[in-house]
Amino acid sequence: MRILIYSYNYHPEPIGIAPLMTELAEGLVQRGHEVRVVTGMPNYPQRRIYDEYQGKWYVTEEKNGVTIQRSFVWVKPKPGLLDRILLDGSFVLTSFLQAMRGWRPDVILLTVPPLPVSVPAALLGWIRRCPVVLNLQDILPDAAVHVGLLESKTMIRVFSALEKFAYRTATKISVITEGFVDNLTAKGVDPDKMVCIPNWVDVNFIRPLPKENNAFRVAHKLENKFVVLYSGNIALTQGLETVVEAATRLRHIPEIAVVIVGEEKALQGLRNYCQSRGADNVLLLPFAPREKLPEMLAASDIGLIVQKSNVISFNMPSKTQVLLASGRPIIASVPDTGTAARAVQQSGGGVVVEPESPEALAAAILELHANPAKAQLLGQKGRQFAVERYAFDQALNQYEALFKTVAANASNKRPVLPELVTEKSLVDL
Repeated sequence: MRILIYSYNYHPEPIGIAPLMTELAEGLVQRGHEVRVVTGMPNYPQRRIYDEYQGKWYVTEEKNGVTIQRSFVWVKPKPGLLDRILLDGSFVLTSFLQAMRGWRPDVILLTVPPLPVSVPAALLGWIRRCPVVLNLQDILPDAAVHVGLLESKTMIRVFSALEKFAYRTATKISVITEGFVDNLTAKGVDPDKMVCIPNWVDVNFIRPLPKENNAFRVAHKLENKFVVLYSGNIALTQGLETVVEAATRLRHIPEIAVVIVGEEKALQGLRNYCQSRGADNVLLLPFAPREKLPEMLAASDIGLIVQKSNVISFNMPSKTQVLLASGRPIIASVPDTGTAARAVQQSGGGVVVEPESPEALAAAILELHANPAKAQLLGQKGRQFAVERYAFDQALNQYEALFKTVAANASNKRPVLPELVTEKSLVDL
């Protein structure tokens, strides 16, 4: 099959959806499929186009058998509303030109967010007469409204219209948790149109490794420490101040070290906060190359998942599967009704504590510090669950079967492209 993956994020971006789409594309190639990826110039998480791609409108390259078609995007380090509109708009326009270059795909896999890219993907599917599978990683505008990122009533109506357009034009919708199914069903989407394929983890790449002679521990003078690790995005939905506050409550135990790994600019705010709170037991480090990730995870005694209490219930951080696969126990400071809490509890690989509660987080750390046997058992259960539920080969099998089904069922007749401008929500603007 010829498969086109339409994804704003891709290699070499180190976190988020980029590693997942990279693994999927390369896995499909290894199974004999032709794959090309339409994506933006790499810029995440710094929100700055990487140096080697600066000043370029289009770049086409190949990596591990995948043809990667990159296009210019408007990106600013601290985007306001207008900057975000320009970012999405620039990718919509420039990516479509790239998507039209090259062979006709048998199926298109579109990752969302961002929502506006559903327009060129639907148009491409109509022109090329091929089905579009919408891979839903988050539900907008619900999630953005819930945490206060999107407040304009006009923009909410626009994004609601785009959301309906994306669901209607997709041949199938792949969602990453059952909570997404409930949300979309309530919005009138046919449950038969949806298939749940959880995000995965490469359990051969992310695996339990010994802490002894660990290069990450040695490099950062952590050899004799009990390491509590958070690695990932630092944004409004995480509230890493809770981790810093918990660390201040553990300063009386010199053996405990809290390590936060993230994007350098985002770390600066936390660095100031640590200084103001006297949290000298918190080590802040920038992201390392992805190939160093297993080593970093193996350096920890505890892995953290952190969300604010107002995070919408169906949100599932991709680090959940990664931490489970690492064989380290998890402390999840997340809403207990959410998908992340449910995954940790079902796996038996960790404990869930009240979000935005430094006291609860500190107590959970102390509990595992004092009970190494319990911590080890949690880690073993988490690893087993990851292998059984989140192994990459399982997800690859599901996507491959899905693509074959939609391609086989695709009609020879060109589908009707819905008119976005007829949405009532846009008429009311």
